[in-house]
Amino acid sequence: MENLKFYGHDVKNIKPINDAYSFVISPQHLYELMTKVWDRFSCAPKYRNEWSKENMTLGQCSITAFLVQDIFGGEVRGVKLPDGGYHCFNVVDGQKFDLTSEQFGDTELDYENCPEQKRVEHFASQEKFERYLYIRNRLFKLNK
Repeated sequence: MENLKFYGHDVKNIKPINDAYSFVISPQHLYELMTKVWDRFSCAPKYRNEWSKENMTLGQCSITAFLVQDIFGGEVRGVKLPDGGYHCFNVVDGQKFDLTSEQFGDTELDYENCPEQKRVEHFASQEKFERYLYIRNRLFKLNK
């Protein structure tokens, strides 16, 4: 397994709850798969010019967190950011992890007392929903 850089990379005993994703072994395995999925197109448009392979999690948080929820269940929560937005992460069986945390470098996020994020609110943006479908489809293609 490559060097895992995400917050909560040591989560244990989290398995897929959705048979469609039975090829995903764990959050750590999903992270490795996602390094082949995330790209400039899946990045939020406002960050696309800054996106690179070296910072591949940039602008990928909400679509990734909702995909993680599809696979492992649990909740999507949001860390309030200085700009008023939220950075999404996952809580499954009481364990917190954030596959896209490395975009913040050495900045430590506060994962305590974060509000739940609702899919219906995030996917009210057609553009965001299309990026979610894009990464979901790319993930499935890796299994073929």
